[in-house]
Amino acid sequence: MTDTAFSSLPLLPALLDNLQSLGFEHMTPIQAQSLPLILEGRDLIAQAKTGSGKTAAFGLGVLQKLDTNRLVPQALVVCPTRELANQVAQELRRLARLIPNVKLLTLCGGAAARPQAESLGRGAHLVVGTPGRIQDHLERGSLDLSGLNTLVLDEADRMVDMGFYDDIVAIASHCPTLRQTLLFSATYPDNIRKLSARFLRNPAEVKVEVLHDAGRIEQIFYEINEDQRLDAVVKLLAHFRPVSTLAFCNTKIRSHELVERLQFEGISAQAIHGDLEQRERDEILIQFANQSCTVLVATDVAARGLDIQHLGAVINVDVTRDTEVHVHRIGRSGRGEQKGLALSLCTPEEMRWADLVEQYQGAPLKWADLKSLRPQSDGALRTPMVTLCIQGGKKDKLRPGDLLGALTGDGGLTFEQVGKINITEFRSYVALDRRIAKQAFAQISNSPIKGRRFRMRFMEAF
Repeated sequence: MTDTAFSSLPLLPALLDNLQSLGFEHMTPIQAQSLPLILEGRDLIAQAKTGSGKTAAFGLGVLQKLDTNRLVPQALVVCPTRELANQVAQELRRLARLIPNVKLLTLCGGAAARPQAESLGRGAHLVVGTPGRIQDHLERGSLDLSGLNTLVLDEADRMVDMGFYDDIVAIASHCPTLRQTLLFSATYPDNIRKLSARFLRNPAEVKVEVLHDAGRIEQIFYEINEDQRLDAVVKLLAHFRPVSTLAFCNTKIRSHELVERLQFEGISAQAIHGDLEQRERDEILIQFANQSCTVLVATDVAARGLDIQHLGAVINVDVTRDTEVHVHRIGRSGRGEQKGLALSLCTPEEMRWADLVEQYQGAPLKWADLKSLRPQSDGALRTPMVTLCIQGGKKDKLRPGDLLGALTGDGGLTFEQVGKINITEFRSYVALDRRIAKQAFAQISNSPIKGRRFRMRFMEAF
């Protein structure tokens, strides 16, 4: 279709009015290609990267045919991680805000199953969750999908990579045969072809935005020897000095080695991996997002579904063997109108994979000499913020305004010295300007918040 205006689609007036109020007038390429097919009721295989607008694509399709008079799950969105599930749920709520009485539930691990089961017992129209927890509720009998009309598999390639193939099979077996199935995936390897052949009926296929605008993301390769790899990451950081860097490793062992080396150099670095408890993972992501952690080190599986804004650089510590994964990695930099920076380290043994990237992109790679890198400052690469953890959260009726008021009142801070505020069920996390954080702590730790005193600590020693 040539008209990319949302108003050109046969959407409900409430959805169109809401899109207009949100400032959404024109569709992204994935929306323009997939939404008409979704509204026709077609099964769909859509290949698009994170940040392309795919959530709104399937979200609008789901909401268009929602019957709020039927308080049963009518759509199920399956996501690989809790972070992505929460992001999808938040976006669906935003899209549905002018439709009265829409009830959406998230079913993810890391939270108690019993309250989720009780909420399901009271009914829901839309369910978003992770494969393991959804399967758990299906086995318990607390989730009934007999009234389902749409099944969405989001980031399907990584769900399979993470070992959820059998869970997806089991979940699909609980869904009505006559349903619409929408499969979204950043890459389309053979295991996803197998999955789609099993669950989708005569699907339409859409593939957009696989390659990134070369003018928006500066991509530089450096040839190294294997024993130079960790040193090279330190040199890249010292030369380019990005405020936030996502470093990709091919193995969990490499990611641990890199974090240890960076921390030894005085660089704030943390790794995310499957062995972490959910709270630990959440805390690391909060610190990275609020600029209290300089380098987040991850494997492709661990990093999937992370919606990270304002990323200074991506470093490929290892070259991936999958060219589409490489493109997906570097596409996390240069979101929106920002300029991106992607730096890749390549040993002679990995040169064949770099050659495949070059062939895939249809343009020569830019190579530079590691010896040309020079530290841009004598000082350590320090984060501009530190995170204050307060032992009180939503259960204590704390809101961002309460914390901001305490910090700018008794704490004596200016509004500009307070960064992102994240409030979870039992804890709150506030980013503070590193230069005044200790002074603020001395003042606020002895001051009440909403008439109560809460224990608090910094997430790092400094």
